[in-house]
Amino acid sequence: MQRKLAAILSADVAGYSRLMGEDEAATVRTLARCRDLVSAVIAAHRGRVVDMPGDNILAEFASALDAVQAAAAMQSQLEACNYELPQDRRMAFRVGVNLGDVIEEDGRVYGEGVNVAARIEALAEPGGICVSAKVHEEVRRKLDLGFEDLGEQSLKNIAYPVRVYRVRAAAASASGPAAPAGAAKPAVIVLPFTNMSSDAEQEFFADGLTEDILTELSRFRELLVISRNTAFKYKGQAIDVRKVARELGVHYVVEGSVRKAGKRVRVTVQLIDAEHDRHIWAERYDRDLEDIFELQDEVTHAIVTVLPGRVEDATRDRASRKRTENLAAYECVATAKTLHHRSTRSDNEKAMQLIERAIKLDPKYAHAHAWKACIVGQQVTYGWRDMDEGLEVIEEEATTAAALDDNDSDVHRVIAALRLRANDHERAAYHQQRALSLNPNDDLIVVQQGELLTWVGEAEEGIEWIRKAMRLNPHHPARFWAHLARAYFAARRYAEAADAVLHISTLDHLHFASLAACYAQLGDAAATANYVRDTLARKADFSVARDYLPTLHYKRESDLAHHREALAKSGLPA
Repeated sequence: MQRKLAAILSADVAGYSRLMGEDEAATVRTLARCRDLVSAVIAAHRGRVVDMPGDNILAEFASALDAVQAAAAMQSQLEACNYELPQDRRMAFRVGVNLGDVIEEDGRVYGEGVNVAARIEALAEPGGICVSAKVHEEVRRKLDLGFEDLGEQSLKNIAYPVRVYRVRAAAASASGPAAPAGAAKPAVIVLPFTNMSSDAEQEFFADGLTEDILTELSRFRELLVISRNTAFKYKGQAIDVRKVARELGVHYVVEGSVRKAGKRVRVTVQLIDAEHDRHIWAERYDRDLEDIFELQDEVTHAIVTVLPGRVEDATRDRASRKRTENLAAYECVATAKTLHHRSTRSDNEKAMQLIERAIKLDPKYAHAHAWKACIVGQQVTYGWRDMDEGLEVIEEEATTAAALDDNDSDVHRVIAALRLRANDHERAAYHQQRALSLNPNDDLIVVQQGELLTWVGEAEEGIEWIRKAMRLNPHHPARFWAHLARAYFAARRYAEAADAVLHISTLDHLHFASLAACYAQLGDAAATANYVRDTLARKADFSVARDYLPTLHYKRESDLAHHREALAKSGLPA
């Protein structure tokens, strides 16, 4: 046994017996969720959970300040969690905090300091916090919280009266009609993990791990996750967290590092409150490389658990993914994806070599087949491969991937794009919805949703989806502007369509033809004539029927006729 001074946090559920009497199974499930949340909050504030008997939670802190901050954060997040539950299933905790002498034995704590915390807790309102005078004296000048003096209280089995204070600002209502502050969807960016290994080749491993963690995070519907393209703009830079927060409008920043040696890997990760540049949570993971997938799941789950508000239950909305057991294949795919994102011909060729090696190592690795389709798609788009032959390969790889794993979002994204190109809107919509349900924060999937809606006659809604994709990836490809321009045009918003086209840095003959159609609809004859000349200057034999109309995939004949007539009105060669 040893004695020490500690800040003790005691909490239990108000009305727990009633909840258990009405529905034991539901109450146990809700309590488990609350315990996970509270445990993460306590750890984030440098505390230690001592015990969780029944509906009670007992924790100790070296600092009274940490203990009160943890109590306030805990009640805020529990309130957000409660807001998602039916009124009669909401679980409100009372919290008491005391600073006193305790006895520690085998990790447990006993003594008067613990007993006083438990008695103070009973004085708190459901969703509220009470603290002893000792705690109040330590924190009152250091926290932006209100304290109400409840006077000296006679506590059961405590020989002397204890002055108690109620924490007013942190008191939470478990039944308020409005969503709690902080329950809005939080935005997070995962910055590229730093390679701490001496081997420069391990840069690919660090980048691949970053991307996989980002992808797993993006599967949670209650998070807005900034895309990897934007995140990797900050690679290798000295980061000013607050500046990043202002630039991207994010609430949280995830940073990390990777050190790989032989068959072992050490990953450190930290979650930062971007607005205040304050660390919320940090952890280090030492694993055999064979445990890399389990490691990713642990990191993403821990991050999401401590974010403010409450995300939907991960087991309900996270897709079940089949993964390769072949680690070499996994590393090939991770490196290939990194090379693919560089969008150069030489890197694309290297990516193709790696992806084909991954498939050779594990022919049943669905994600590898899906990404081969993506890499070939890049070759076709940039003119590095014959279109017809390339589309045939994409179709084959996407079909193979779907047969191996129907829960890979990239598989369905690629198939949806293929079906749209073939004007098969029904099948495209099916695969697009599957992709969206599996990964709702992938900017490529979100922008494609906007494209699909434009083609099927719902352009106004399509505009909103494309704008959302731009928000997810502020450093999005120029083609996002082309998608937005087409949606505006289909919505008969011609000036905005022209403005969107002009955001594209390098314009080709199709872009100038689009501008000619916009200004023809706006009745600006001079501008229309200028853009017709620009179109023909870049492609002298330009033909609306041969070059432009095949790029349109409208489902409704009236939408196609509207676009065709605008092009004809501009005077472009038929």
